Amino acid sequence: MNPSSIGSERAVLGKAGEDLVARHLTQQGFNILARNYRKRYGEIDLIAVNRELLVFVEVKRRLRSYSGFDLSEVVSSPKQHKMIKVAREFMARFNHDDKNCRFDVALVEGEGTDVKLTYIPHAFEGSEF
Repeated sequence: MNPSSIGSERAVLGKAGEDLVARHLTQQGFNILARNYRKRYGEIDLIAVNRELLVFVEVKRRLRSYSGFDLSEVVSSPKQHKMIKVAREFMARFNHDDKNCRFDVALVEGEGTDVKLTYIPHAFEGSEF
């Protein structure tokens, strides 16, 4: 298998995971504001909003089980800091300073029709907010 086909398979798998999480959030009454919101210093996979709350979501997609995972291994401290910095910029740019915000992690495991979503609200704190 050549490296470029591995990268494209990973991208397809990642997008399918993000699609699943976006549907989950929509079913929970959120509107998706952005997908793969990028700045030079970081990226947030999904940004969603409801009346009072703005959520910044990191989506992790794996084919194998997450059983026994340690959240610090899933979203490292440097990744958390980057997400917080991007979130701060997003809130300022799009005038969402009036919203409470939350950092969530969505773990998607499996493939085909055998897919499991574990959604972790308040996965980490953005102490700057």
